Amino acid sequence: MTTTPPTPPNPGTIPGPGQAPTPPLIMHGQYIKDLSFENPRAPQSLIEQTQPQLSLNVQVTNRQFDAKTFEVALTIEASAKTPKDEPLFMLELVYAGTVTLGDVPQDAFGPLLLIETPRLLFPFARAVVANATREAGFPPLNIAPVDFVTLYRQQLEANGGKIPGLAQGPGPGPGPGPVGHA
Repeated sequence: MTTTPPTPPNPGTIPGPGQAPTPPLIMHGQYIKDLSFENPRAPQSLIEQTQPQLSLNVQVTNRQFDAKTFEVALTIEASAKTPKDEPLFMLELVYAGTVTLGDVPQDAFGPLLLIETPRLLFPFARAVVANATREAGFPPLNIAPVDFVTLYRQQLEANGGKIPGLAQGPGPGPGPGPVGHA
């Protein structure tokens, strides 16, 4: 007598008793993709005690690998200048994570990729920025929380309601697309 193994449940089916539902977002990993710090006036910049003029820019991009797997990247650019417009430091960080979306409708892809994933990545990217500025001899640059919902809405408006980097049909998407500035 032969027995056939039980067939695994199909993704998207309602889990039975004892089965956990598929999470809407699975984070596979997060990493520093690019980090650059320039301190062009050192050591003079560390000796002067002037109030710097800070500039900060935050962008979110995504890149589609397959139907439900994406790379989401936070790009943080920060710079400080003296009141005389001399550069103190320039920092650029691209902090990314790879995620797979669960059984969610297509209209949930944008919020999961461009709001929820950046919320998960941001505290770690913020720590990298604070540590980099501190290790360069400056006070740590502690970035205030970013409103990713507002950035997402602004990007949707700018793109006519289309989510950048997301395929509108089957197959991989066109590549990364910016999501906004802070």
